[in-house]
Amino acid sequence: MRMRRIIADSGTYHCMSRTVNGEALFKEREMEVFRQMLHQVADFSGVGVLTYCLMNNHFHLLVRVPVADSVSDEELIRRYRILYSKPTPYQTASADRMLHELKSNGPDAEAIRTKLLARMGDISAFMKTLKQRFSTWFNKSHDRFGPLWSDRFKSVLVEGKENVLQTMAAYIDLNPVRAGLVDDPKEYRFCGYAEAVSGKPKAVSGLKFITAGLYTIPTADALQSYRCMLFGKGSKPAPGASQLDRAQAVRVLEEEQGALPTHVLLRCRIRYLSEGAVLGSQEFVKSHLESWQRSTGRKHPPKLCCIRAEASQPLAVMKDVRGHAYS
Repeated sequence: MRMRRIIADSGTYHCMSRTVNGEALFKEREMEVFRQMLHQVADFSGVGVLTYCLMNNHFHLLVRVPVADSVSDEELIRRYRILYSKPTPYQTASADRMLHELKSNGPDAEAIRTKLLARMGDISAFMKTLKQRFSTWFNKSHDRFGPLWSDRFKSVLVEGKENVLQTMAAYIDLNPVRAGLVDDPKEYRFCGYAEAVSGKPKAVSGLKFITAGLYTIPTADALQSYRCMLFGKGSKPAPGASQLDRAQAVRVLEEEQGALPTHVLLRCRIRYLSEGAVLGSQEFVKSHLESWQRSTGRKHPPKLCCIRAEASQPLAVMKDVRGHAYS
């Protein structure tokens, strides 16, 4: 008999799900799409992703479900449009009807609010939406049918503070090290720690909460503290699994004290933006935007993204390639 899932009104959860028969179905393209969907569904659901790790046959999530709060009608519509960022004509018409009904407080407004709010602030609804959306995309993209996931997802209600939370986060981010895929978790593209090192704001926020229980500490301090924690926990023997190199752990903890050198930090952040893009000062990148747009025939220019790094001169990158790689 399966153990009944423990659900609290609010709390932190470690969730995990595996593919059917544990088949290694996910490559980089699939994991990139899953990551995009993860953040979309989390935004819609009002759930905070603290960290995560995507592997070729399973995934781990550490998420925080906040205390239920009132959601304005404008926020409901914003979240709906986040979830359906590329709507079908039917979904566009449905969103327009919902917006009109909510703004005018029409006869169906309360039913619409109830229906949308029932899908928010709930770990089961969050996981159901995430897994169903990804399954639909995966089966359609691979000319496949039938179940993608093995059984229901597993969840553990985690004490959301101090050592317990940090130990669970380290366990998740160290998955690729234990699997022998990388020697340092910052080198594994599909985990929360590497995404935070790359400068992604949502990942950085999650890391700040894990290390200090709040979002206001300086980013550099949070990265340094979390890296020390990872190497402190990851260098301990793990039977039957790879572990962080002990000499490397000593260097990170004692010599570097968890701080990544600027050139390493920049390398990580550039890797997470685009391959084949323009890199340089903001003025340099801007000077190439118009010519690139003309040469490609694109209606809209690509995005100019600033790289957050402790460098003497801020760098920017023309981000376009990854935005269209997996659409």
